[in-house]
Amino acid sequence: MSFTLAIVGRPNVGKSTLFNRLVGKRLALVDDQPGVTRDLREGAARLADLRFTVIDTAGLEEVTDDSLQGRMRRLTERAVDMADICLFMVDARVGITPSDLVFADILRKRSAHVILVANKAEGAAADAGVIEAYSLGLGEPIRMSAEHGEGLNDLYSHLMPLADDFAERAVDDAPEVDVDLDDEDGEEITVRVPTRARPLQVAVVGRPNAGKSTLINQILKEDRLLTGPEAGITRDAISLITEWDDVPMRIFDTAGMRKKAKVQEKLEKLSVSDGLRAVKFAEVVVVLLDAEIPFEQQDLRIADLAEREGRAVVVAVNKWDIEDDRQAKLKALKESFERLLPQLRGAPLITVSAKTGRGLDRLHQAIMRAYEVWNSRITTAQLNRWLSGMMEAHPPPAPQGKRIKMRYMTQAKTRPPGFVVMCSHPDKVPDSYSRYLVNGLRVDFDMPGTPIRLWMRGQSDANPYKGRKKAPPSKLRKHTASGGRRKD
Repeated sequence: MSFTLAIVGRPNVGKSTLFNRLVGKRLALVDDQPGVTRDLREGAARLADLRFTVIDTAGLEEVTDDSLQGRMRRLTERAVDMADICLFMVDARVGITPSDLVFADILRKRSAHVILVANKAEGAAADAGVIEAYSLGLGEPIRMSAEHGEGLNDLYSHLMPLADDFAERAVDDAPEVDVDLDDEDGEEITVRVPTRARPLQVAVVGRPNAGKSTLINQILKEDRLLTGPEAGITRDAISLITEWDDVPMRIFDTAGMRKKAKVQEKLEKLSVSDGLRAVKFAEVVVVLLDAEIPFEQQDLRIADLAEREGRAVVVAVNKWDIEDDRQAKLKALKESFERLLPQLRGAPLITVSAKTGRGLDRLHQAIMRAYEVWNSRITTAQLNRWLSGMMEAHPPPAPQGKRIKMRYMTQAKTRPPGFVVMCSHPDKVPDSYSRYLVNGLRVDFDMPGTPIRLWMRGQSDANPYKGRKKAPPSKLRKHTASGGRRKD
């Protein structure tokens, strides 16, 4: 990416619509009501042959206090300072407002390159607003309709000469090759090492006000995400690329997920679905709990969702700095975890304080360990020796008098680990025996917490010639006569 472009402007002028068009996906939430976007959202943009990073920002408002709008404005001003080019967007149908004049003056002082865009400019109704935009003193406005894709050629013409100036600053992001290992049985094992081009994907999920954005800001060591005492500040699933203890990571901050019955507004439904999509893209999911009210029904649903999606799970308990009797609380948490989430038995339970940063080193170690286990690979020879021992200790049952023979076992996939057992009567293997094998795999091969998939596949031991037609008598006699002496 050769440069960074920040899209700024008043609320509801169409910034997120243009952002989605430039990245080619519906990454940012779009709605008719103003103020939908609150955090900064980055994306890899493409415009003809240009490749650059685009930042979607919250709508600028004339407030400077510590209110939610004030914090949103400060975050947007940070984006202006970070970006190489600012795209200042106004609404051509509304015309130039006093707020636009104030923000234009701010951009002239803070940004070296400002491009003025008059959005919603389709039709004659917008002509007056486009002409009025000249009064901002930012040069000729680009007439655009982000919703319909009009004006992108003019935007390209403005960006092209600036892109040439920034091209020499582009960083070479060539991906590192995977590390191939050969084990003693001759099976090839591929270990994917996180790189800048393919960072480790981590999603932080939980209920509203659990401290997800505060935790990520602490990891980044900067106030990159909007935080505050209000519940439900985060709306978009924001992804941020960083290096945490020399490990390249893409961390997703998600909107708080409430019980489905309580989610009534269309906007909150969009936010929750955006968070669910982040879980599907992630490799490791950090389920963040509130130490004051841990393991509520919604927490359990979120953790179960991550397990069903086959993601490595780390459970983190936040706000540990305000706990008094920590030993007793930790013991109770572990008991509740084992009882309420048996499908994640052995998953790491880490106590942290997003406010002070305490426990972040343990959280990092837990994430890396969970990722390693999620990628674990066991050779077929090891698995079959293990399966023989498991069957000897506890043979498979014989439902309806049919003895189940387990012939061999192999690992079919990783991420998460998936195993196939070839056996007779696979449909007769009870779930309890499958759980026995899965729990044995966890313990004997040191795979705590990660989802494990186990499939039973049939392998018939019947006569291979059964059902084939017999040879006619004439051919049989002929064969017998030619093959040897026949006694009547």
